[in-house]
Amino acid sequence: MKYAGLLLMPAGFFLSMAALILFLAPAPRAAFVLSGLAVEGLGLAVAVRGHMPARGDRRP
Repeated sequence: MKYAGLLLMPAGFFLSMAALILFLAPAPRAAFVLSGLAVEGLGLAVAVRGHMPARGDRRP
């Protein structure tokens, strides 16, 4: 899952950049930029969760 999160972050970035370049109307542009930011946030959450140790792996 670490790699999936690390792949989602640039995908969201490029989705946002493509929306800024391709859409002229503000409503679709804002919708795609917000969805791109959501994909980036999801990727960050998956990457962080993938790097966290499991609960049973804690050492005193």
